[in-house]
Amino acid sequence: MAAAPPTLRLRPSLFSFRLSPPYVCPPLIPPPPSSQLVRAQTFALVPLRSCRITLNQFFSDPPHRRSPLSASSSDTVHPVDKGSKFHEWDSISAKFAGAANVPFLLLQLPQIVLNARNLLSGNNAALFAVPWLGMLTGLLGNLSLLSYFAKKKETEAVVVQTLGVVSTYAVIAQLAMAEAMPLPQFLATSIVVASGLILNCLNYFGWLHEAIWSPWEDFITIGGLAVLPQVMWSTFVPLVPNSILPGAVSFTLATAIVAMARSGKLSEKGTKFVSSMSGWTATLLFMWMPIAQMWTNYLNPDNIRGLSAFTMLLAMMGNGLMIPRALFIRDFMWFTGSAWASFLQGWGNLFCMYCFNTISREFFFGTTIGLLLWIGMVLWRDAVAYGYSSPLKSIKELIFAH
Repeated sequence: MAAAPPTLRLRPSLFSFRLSPPYVCPPLIPPPPSSQLVRAQTFALVPLRSCRITLNQFFSDPPHRRSPLSASSSDTVHPVDKGSKFHEWDSISAKFAGAANVPFLLLQLPQIVLNARNLLSGNNAALFAVPWLGMLTGLLGNLSLLSYFAKKKETEAVVVQTLGVVSTYAVIAQLAMAEAMPLPQFLATSIVVASGLILNCLNYFGWLHEAIWSPWEDFITIGGLAVLPQVMWSTFVPLVPNSILPGAVSFTLATAIVAMARSGKLSEKGTKFVSSMSGWTATLLFMWMPIAQMWTNYLNPDNIRGLSAFTMLLAMMGNGLMIPRALFIRDFMWFTGSAWASFLQGWGNLFCMYCFNTISREFFFGTTIGLLLWIGMVLWRDAVAYGYSSPLKSIKELIFAH
């Protein structure tokens, strides 16, 4: 009589599989050659502590970080070597983006603490020095970028923008308590912030229907297109008349464009462009802020002495920490906004302060050398991760891959 076959017992493995959709259980045979893995959506071995596959993953499509390893049909798939250096830089760049929360939180925290002290001491008049319209504009920009990154499943960027929304709203709430912001506007802002946070959370986890998400996208698109021209116009007052005409005209045009896109009167390319406008308007809004600051410095040089070098350094660091991730996933909009803010808002204002002798030469040149070394390291590591011989190829892909 032949011996009975040995009993197969399942034991926890030292490795688990991260699968790209569709989820298919890997067979118990050696994997196919690497050339076949590139042509299909496949799995990759990763440590158990970083990722597990459960039964729920076979019946749902959980959010995953968007990267060149998991590109949709509409994205550009980069034929890269999925080696250890690629995965290592993928992880490190994500950690850098998450670390940007620290300098961004330190930027807003002193204002929150100062406002709380003035409120407790009954000095409500001091809070009138904080412009609530400017805070509201920044809040709208954070909400727009939060929606953009939540749709892309970029976890670290979502956390950064959520922190920006919460911290800015905290300042706005303090202004409302001091009656420095009208109550009706504050209530409307509270409804928008609560709705935005809930909708983005549900959309991030894939729990929101497209019929509910689309009106929110339309709202932030119209809002961003209306606010951006108005902010740009207001920067040059009193050289130009103080008017709300730019905002009103852009609001009307934005409403018409969004309506045409939703009714199918635009081409597929035009509809796709409209859907990306909210992210770009928010990015352009934040890119305009350092220009407005430098214009103010030009008109009133004495105001430069009121700027904090530490604040500008934090702005440069926070945006600089997000550059590696933006470059790695080839997100041109994110890279443009982060690089612009790091160089112009951070380093640019430090340069103005150095020109007017408000900071030392050692501080300025030390910061400049540090920024250049950081950018050089980012470009070099990205090229190594993708297996390129020159960082220029990474920049070329970033610009022309869309």
